[in-house]
Amino acid sequence: MTTAQSTASSASTSTSASTSHSPLRMLRPALVGFVLLSAVTGLLYPALVTGVAKTMFPFQAEGSLILHDGKVVGSELIGQNFSSPRYFWGRPSATGPMANNATGSSGSNQGPTNPALVDAVKGRLSALKAADPGNTAPVPVDLVSASASGLDPHISMAAARYQAARVARERGLPIEAVQRLIQANTEARDLAVLGEPRVNVLKLNLALDKAQPAH
Repeated sequence: MTTAQSTASSASTSTSASTSHSPLRMLRPALVGFVLLSAVTGLLYPALVTGVAKTMFPFQAEGSLILHDGKVVGSELIGQNFSSPRYFWGRPSATGPMANNATGSSGSNQGPTNPALVDAVKGRLSALKAADPGNTAPVPVDLVSASASGLDPHISMAAARYQAARVARERGLPIEAVQRLIQANTEARDLAVLGEPRVNVLKLNLALDKAQPAH
């Protein structure tokens, strides 16, 4: 091979290599992969999961909504504010700018020695005592402390029982009737071993109004 032929062959090889490694040729597989992954993870997978959820778990997929007289009054998953002594009260909520704000789930992140938390607990204790001054039983901790999510819809059975006498008195119901409603609206441990029995406050208050409508 002559020097000229060698030089031409080297130039041809260099040009071919440059063409094969051009930015456009390297970018094309990346773009194709990006489009395919976007379609799978952004469209196909969400559509599949949503379809399966609505087919197999329609109640949960729609937000676990609670209906009363054909109208949505809340969700099993989100607490509500009750301040009338005729109703059971739920856990305090630290979400802002309002309590039980589902778009701002959060706790207060205040430690046990934080003066603001101490003052808040004292205020909650005072409200409970003012609503039921004759009740000398220890106040369950979940009635004066907010949950980490700020949206807890449940209270403990102890918290429900603490309020039973007040609710019964305010509604003129036998205490036994109120206790039966508590028991009927108590949810068992998950899988029989996880967590503790708890009472959904909204469901319990709706059951109260069904037994004796509020006025």
